[in-house]
Amino acid sequence: MTKIDIISGFLGAGKTTLIKNLLSNALKGQQVVLIENEFGEIGIDGGFLKEAGIEIREMNSGCICCSLVGDFGTALTEVIEKYHPDRIIIEPSGVGKLSDVIHAVEGLEMDSEVALNSATTIVDVTKCKMYLRNFGEFFRNQVEAAGTIILSRTDTKKATEEKVETAVKLIRELNPDATIITTPVGELDGEKLLDTIEGVKIDLSHVEEEDHCCDHDHHDHEHHHEHCEHDHSEDGCGCHDHHHHHHDADEVFTSWGRETIKKYDKDELQTILNRLCEEDCFGTVLRAKGMVEGKDGTWIYFDMVPGETDVRDGDPEYTGRICVIGAELAEDKLQEAFGLD
Repeated sequence: MTKIDIISGFLGAGKTTLIKNLLSNALKGQQVVLIENEFGEIGIDGGFLKEAGIEIREMNSGCICCSLVGDFGTALTEVIEKYHPDRIIIEPSGVGKLSDVIHAVEGLEMDSEVALNSATTIVDVTKCKMYLRNFGEFFRNQVEAAGTIILSRTDTKKATEEKVETAVKLIRELNPDATIITTPVGELDGEKLLDTIEGVKIDLSHVEEEDHCCDHDHHDHEHHHEHCEHDHSEDGCGCHDHHHHHHDADEVFTSWGRETIKKYDKDELQTILNRLCEEDCFGTVLRAKGMVEGKDGTWIYFDMVPGETDVRDGDPEYTGRICVIGAELAEDKLQEAFGLD
């Protein structure tokens, strides 16, 4: 039987890190296929995961629901017929709704040899209050629909015991039945982690459902995207409130991406990422990531979420790629910041 596991989480929560952990430990020796659903024009994570040796099919689309309903069944069928995998891991976009993905999998007319095995959401313990306040509709859905919730960043200095307890209380209010993993993933044996994730009942009865986005007119939505000044406090900015409206990802979030042959050095990229974290002129930047060639001939990979940046060495890619995801992005300012024409 082919098991289907969904690993969800808001932008930068740590989905890729968890998948790498599982692949190198608990799933070693299994035939695994990863299906990614990237938000944005430039697919990035496929490059980050290619060293794991698994097949990646990127489906770039702003509207997660429409993407899945439109071609997801075909993609799954092709994957199963071509690779006969033991397991399929689905990594939805960080701004997607987990319940949409679950419905899409459950709605597939496939034989009984394929089963939805688990639905897991990773929550950054240092940012969950900020994401719930600013993008509650999307963050809330990912938490409410999950069978297992893994708290990430619990091993960092920012994750005080009080902050972890607050995060657990917040999650329990949204999903009282979920299994919550608070131990840092790096400290857990892969088999223990997999055993915890598997076998947890997936129950959507308490998830606030809305009409499927493929069944209504996208232009009927009312927009209430009032802009405000960034609040660079510990919990981040408070620029949007989407708790009470039903939106598709591409109505709330925007992405800017480029393929580039421009060469950078690490200090230059660090300065750019710091500006994205600290300055208001770029809009609300929730995630920046990419891989570019260094001026010394090496390759540089980078990640940024609010308040955190990472610039590191990486494997060569076929070309440089940069992707920024957020709300009300100022594309001209981003292009200028990265020094692109």
